Amino acid sequence: MAGRHVEPAVAVISEAVRRWFEFYEVPPDERASDTLSGAAVGLYGDGYRTVDDIATLLIGAYVGLWATRINAPTSEAVH
Repeated sequence: MAGRHVEPAVAVISEAVRRWFEFYEVPPDERASDTLSGAAVGLYGDGYRTVDDIATLLIGAYVGLWATRINAPTSEAVH
């Protein structure tokens, strides 16, 4: 993989979660971050490796802040 930069998982997950907050224009929230990070870890484990892919799936699965609170979908429900 010479010449190819691979970001560490934590950087990809962190940036994907940050983009979720940015997309929904809500301030970072610890409870929501925990939910979103857990889902992002699951997605990463399922083979999604780019910030764009994970952020897009999070944005589609967790529509707004309320979705991180009540009956939040699991990473399996994102697919």
